[in-house]
Amino acid sequence: MNRTELEAYITETYSVSGEQLWMSTPTNTVFRHSRNQKWFAVILDIPREKLGLSGGGTLSVVNVKCDPRLIGSFREEPGIFPAYHMNKAHWLTLALDGSVEDGKLKFLLDMSYALTK
Repeated sequence: MNRTELEAYITETYSVSGEQLWMSTPTNTVFRHSRNQKWFAVILDIPREKLGLSGGGTLSVVNVKCDPRLIGSFREEPGIFPAYHMNKAHWLTLALDGSVEDGKLKFLLDMSYALTK
């Protein structure tokens, strides 16, 4: 799933729109609950080297909250990294380059949504 597909999926599934909160990074998009305003997904374009990846350029990713008991096993899977710019004990970063299966991405989004509700 790429960034555009993910944004459409989140809007349709959770009935929320993304917000661009920072003028300096207008492509960063936050999705949060309408009732409690807690974030459950943050889509970012970050330099590949920030994730320890070779090659130049940027990579679209999404940060999601995860049950801390599961984080270690998920981090061993392709396309899943310790959270970029978030609490690494509670959040994961998922690459939006096709390396994370759509089903797993949706499962982790559902978990993040439930954990932040």
